[in-house]
Amino acid sequence: MKKRVLAILLALVLVLALAACSNGGSSGSGSSGDQSGEKVAITIFNSKMEIQDQMQEMAEEYSKEKGVDVEVYYSSDTVAAHLSTRYASNDPYTISMVDAKDIYSLAAEHAVDLSDQDWVKDTTQAIAIDGKTYGFPVCVEARGIIYNADAIKKATGADFDPTSIKTTADLKAIAEKVGTGVMKEDWSLAAHYLAEVYEQHDDPDAFIAGIKDGSIKLADDEKFNKMMDTFDVLKENNYAKDAAISAEREVTEQKLAEGEIGLMFGGNWDWSVLNAYDYSENMGMMPVPNDVDDGSSDKLVGGGSKYFFIDSSDNTSDAQRKAAKDFLNWLVYDEAGQDFIVNKCALVPAYSNITLAVQDPLGASVKKYADAGALIPNYNYLPDDHYAKCGAIFQKYLANEIDRAAFADEITEYWSTAEVGAH
Repeated sequence: MKKRVLAILLALVLVLALAACSNGGSSGSGSSGDQSGEKVAITIFNSKMEIQDQMQEMAEEYSKEKGVDVEVYYSSDTVAAHLSTRYASNDPYTISMVDAKDIYSLAAEHAVDLSDQDWVKDTTQAIAIDGKTYGFPVCVEARGIIYNADAIKKATGADFDPTSIKTTADLKAIAEKVGTGVMKEDWSLAAHYLAEVYEQHDDPDAFIAGIKDGSIKLADDEKFNKMMDTFDVLKENNYAKDAAISAEREVTEQKLAEGEIGLMFGGNWDWSVLNAYDYSENMGMMPVPNDVDDGSSDKLVGGGSKYFFIDSSDNTSDAQRKAAKDFLNWLVYDEAGQDFIVNKCALVPAYSNITLAVQDPLGASVKKYADAGALIPNYNYLPDDHYAKCGAIFQKYLANEIDRAAFADEITEYWSTAEVGAH
């Protein structure tokens, strides 16, 4: 009888020991592995070239601190095209950074519902579809005219007040004295400047639909013409106007940073290029002035820019999804995560709980307008080929190969077959 009891006790001890081993010997959110005891590895797709180095450094540090293997990948291909190849090969990223329009097209099939996450309450920029939150806003970005206040003061003899620029004539008076830069890149011309023509209408969907069905003649539209009047000021005072399509972005931004020119259309992401030079700290962003009395000359255009989503497919394990959610929460609530967004990447945070001061002057301008509610929302549903095809048309206008009427006609022709994205 004693031998039988002893055998039972030994068996019980063995079972408990095995259970402890299978549990990894630890518990709680600080565990670096899943329930099988294996180390969790996650992949992140980064589509924001300017912060690739910072992302890789962060991944290395995060991996050491959290015990989760993190690998960051970048591709210059169109986001939708790149991700489609990954899904076709059943090899999706755990976390993907995409544009807003990609959330609308990909989320239902590929993304995890994040509605229950704490950060949802701390941002106004998350993307929800049919009541489910799929898109985690990485940052806030905005577009307008970047100014070098020191260059303007040198040229005019007076301190520059950006709020004094309300009309195209106001801009022209300054531009003629300090010179401008115009980026020839298709994404800058079409995805950013031309897009403002749509965005500054009360109902961009209705405006685009009107161009498509012919009920709106773009060449006669007041907003289009007033915005193009402003673009003409930038174009006519462009330091490289005689060879505008040959101007390199880096050269243009260096001239702006160092005060050889005073104005350039762009966004706060341009700081990642400007800060590589001997820049003036007295820089900032102001709205694109135009002579339509609708309040747009007091606002930048922008909002949430770049969104993370977490893969929902069977190719991603629950442990990986948990690690991915932990990473997103780290960005919002951990001091190191907040520092990564604001200081390491020089991004404007999209979360009200993050109170770190934005370090760069362009980001500080954007935050000021965002805090004041003075942002015209991005239109996030342009077709994937809009910036390439319309950008090529815009480049012809920049190079004086076509006039404004022909420009309007070619943009109208584009929209005769193009379709906006799902939303």
